[in-house]
Amino acid sequence: MTVHPIFKLAAGILLSAVVVSASAHRAWIKPSETVLSGDQNYVTFDAAVSNTLFLPEHVPLRTNGILVTGPTATKVELENVATGKYRSTFDINLQQQGTYKIASASSGLRAFWKDAEGNRKMWPPRGRGAGEQTFEQAVPKDAKELQVSYSSRRVETYVSLGAPDETALAITKTGLELKPLTHPNDLFATETASFQFLMDGEPVEGVEIEIVRGSMRYRNDSETITLTSDADGKFSVTWPTAGMYFIEASYSDEKAKAPATRRQGGYALTLEVLPL
Repeated sequence: MTVHPIFKLAAGILLSAVVVSASAHRAWIKPSETVLSGDQNYVTFDAAVSNTLFLPEHVPLRTNGILVTGPTATKVELENVATGKYRSTFDINLQQQGTYKIASASSGLRAFWKDAEGNRKMWPPRGRGAGEQTFEQAVPKDAKELQVSYSSRRVETYVSLGAPDETALAITKTGLELKPLTHPNDLFATETASFQFLMDGEPVEGVEIEIVRGSMRYRNDSETITLTSDADGKFSVTWPTAGMYFIEASYSDEKAKAPATRRQGGYALTLEVLPL
């Protein structure tokens, strides 16, 4: 089997994302605002990995993996990019009416096994990418206790200039993705919004979902909303109040393509809910 080049390129990023998830830190991309007017406008963004939601206090989220898809499905360049100790910042020039998707995504194979002496081995190596080495080259054909998983991670947000549209909402059919049934830039307090989770393009039941409002620093209760996707991958939420919200989800099953035996997906989305 030939492993797709994306596995080699993304494995290092993916590995760090998995470590982040395991340590309870959250990766997020937060726009200054999500609904704008005018013929042209700018939005500025913070991107970080932190324990307290939307408070940069751990490490920056690197911008080299962030892609912006515009209303005509064309790529939009980041401007004024800077990376500091705890966060990255960048701007986007909105020159077309409609919705823009800002996303960082990675996916790849991960393998664990034991060598002839019983020592535990891992590919890609912890904290490093696969480089030019393929799965076939790195993992011995007679590897003992071999465990192979396919993992994906996606961090997203949306902004709209003028009336929202749906071109940039298109899914890629790779990993765990959220399909908005209610437009993500048309959310209002006390109203109900609906979404659908897909894994490699197919609806999946049992996705574990947490929804948290920002400003956690200023309240004692996280006020986390916990949900699970239904048989069609769908779920709904009634927004209790206006503010910035964070949706985080995870999913795994045994339906991976060989050589993997397990597939895992992580997803994170920043949304703005406006007052009525």
